Amino acid sequence: MEEVLLVDDIPVEEASPKGGLITIWTLNRPNKLNALNNKIHEEIKKQCIRAESDDNVRVIIIRGAPPLPIEEGQKGKPPSFAAGADISEFENKNSDDVRPFFEDNAWEAVWNLSKPTIAMVDGFALGGGTELALSCDIRFASERSNFGQPEINLGLIPGGGGTQRLCRLLGYGKAMEVILSGNMIGAEEALRIGLINAVHKSEDLENSTISFAKKIAKKSPHTIKVAKRTIRASLDLPFSEGILTERSEFVALFDTEDKEIGVKAFLQRKDALWLGK
Repeated sequence: MEEVLLVDDIPVEEASPKGGLITIWTLNRPNKLNALNNKIHEEIKKQCIRAESDDNVRVIIIRGAPPLPIEEGQKGKPPSFAAGADISEFENKNSDDVRPFFEDNAWEAVWNLSKPTIAMVDGFALGGGTELALSCDIRFASERSNFGQPEINLGLIPGGGGTQRLCRLLGYGKAMEVILSGNMIGAEEALRIGLINAVHKSEDLENSTISFAKKIAKKSPHTIKVAKRTIRASLDLPFSEGILTERSEFVALFDTEDKEIGVKAFLQRKDALWLGK
């Protein structure tokens, strides 16, 4: 059976409470440029349930499997995070066929996680691949990465949240440009317009991403959840209501044990040993 999603849990020794993990999900269809088929969506959704229910999981990283070794006489595949949806699954399908899949998909499962998510992009992230990266909270990419929403070339539009998340991230005009043109965007341009957070050399991408994930994993897991929830609220609430939400969340943290631990550790110039509550 094809193992379309590989899962690797990395212990974070310095995390508190003890047992903290960074979980790495590798999209594992390198012969198909890690295209997102139905099976990979199902596996991502299963892992989202696992990560959400496991208190030890502090950060989730999503990546694509590297190209397979080149066989003699064969042309190698380029690196890819996820080169879109598996288009072969679209042929001869009507709206009734595809609606159930798009109403319960991996993009929203990742987006709805309460824990921080990082897309580690090396190579092509197109169509549904860009949308999967957009479903994550933070995006790091290698210098050889390319992004884009080419669905317009198939007579379609983005269906995994691309129209909405691109507009909020890049602004109305730039989202229109990306979606209506179907053009690819290189890593440096993606960084310039705010599509990604950082560009790294391909050989440094993994270490840089894991190092950043460890930094997050060492914070109070409860406070990290509150921070993500509060920042996310800014996407849905009017500014004045968002300010009230922030104030409410901030004040409530004064009743937590981790706030007292953090303040005392700061004053004593020690590392905080969080309880996660």
